[in-house]
Amino acid sequence: MQRVAILGATGSIGASALDVIARHPGRLRADVLAAGSRVDALVALCRIHEPRHAVIADATCYTALRDGLAGAGLATQPHAGSDALDALVASDACDTVVAAIVGAAGLASTLAAARAGKRLLLANKESLVLAGELLVQAAQAGGARIVPVDSEHNAIHQCLAGCEDRAALARITLTASGGPFRGHDRAALASVTPAQAVAHPTWSMGPKISVDSATLMNKGLEVIEAHHLFGLPGEHIGVLVHPQSLVHSFVDFIDGSTLAQLGLPDMRTALAVGFGWPDRIASGVGRLDLLAQGGRLDFEPPDLEAFPCLALAYQALQAGGTAPAMLNAANEEAVSAFLQGEIGFLCIPDTVAATLDALPARPAESIEALLAADAQARTLARAHIATLASARTSIHA
Repeated sequence: MQRVAILGATGSIGASALDVIARHPGRLRADVLAAGSRVDALVALCRIHEPRHAVIADATCYTALRDGLAGAGLATQPHAGSDALDALVASDACDTVVAAIVGAAGLASTLAAARAGKRLLLANKESLVLAGELLVQAAQAGGARIVPVDSEHNAIHQCLAGCEDRAALARITLTASGGPFRGHDRAALASVTPAQAVAHPTWSMGPKISVDSATLMNKGLEVIEAHHLFGLPGEHIGVLVHPQSLVHSFVDFIDGSTLAQLGLPDMRTALAVGFGWPDRIASGVGRLDLLAQGGRLDFEPPDLEAFPCLALAYQALQAGGTAPAMLNAANEEAVSAFLQGEIGFLCIPDTVAATLDALPARPAESIEALLAADAQARTLARAHIATLASARTSIHA
């Protein structure tokens, strides 16, 4: 029996993971469920799946979690705080960890799972962006197996099956849906709203990642992830916009072969690959029928003028060191401000660019150095956002 910890259980990836697990009661069991602060949602999941442990990251919510579990008549043990979560994922309470906590908040628990040699289904892209070298080193030292759950990296993982010689790998190409604003120019993007930005045309995702998809920052973060996961420099990692979201990535080999992985846009496929690999297990996702899906596959280059976040990510990858961590931190702050209505959509790349311009990259020698860079970038980004928000208020006054 594979004992699974789901970090970010109340989110969209957590829901997909639990759906796959429920289809394999003789093979998979959700033994640890963790959430940020949504106690009622976490207790509701515990009622259904009856895990042995439930963790709420917000320590002030411990009493509510304890009482909620007791009121439901569950034997699930309550825990609270990041230290408790890190200890659980490193313990024998689980042997597989689905890392789906959004943002830099998921880094510590992801590292703990890697160091403990777990099977790590990695959906927290910020962990690789913020501390890719450290995470890969921790996984190698601990004997952990990283299976990426992003559909694009999971596709590459599948295409590389049986290819032990990475020198045979010439190039990888990540596909992007283009988000809800594909085809928009900068003028049209100036007035888009948070509600429009989170309305993704093909994927069901949380608000932060949906905005990242709309700005193409999500694809930029995935380029940085791919660099760490597959050992390729940025110039060998491409991006194509593919609005149907049926081809998830391409892999070019030195013999002229190109392999691609196709499937319906449903995260349960990638999660089932992660749980079962190298075996294949049922995910609940239907088979792809290209004719039923319109009978065509379209591709186009990304518009870097309208969506400069992708270019900023390549810039950070080339700079190396702490630059990706600062890119991620500034983006998180800018996206949060946009979702709260403080700044406009185009202010997101403006904030990221201003932060990268102001802070030179330094060596990423330790987690402490990366977290310090993260904090410094957030401070600078917030100051820039405050200036933009003040100007926005003046215009609308």
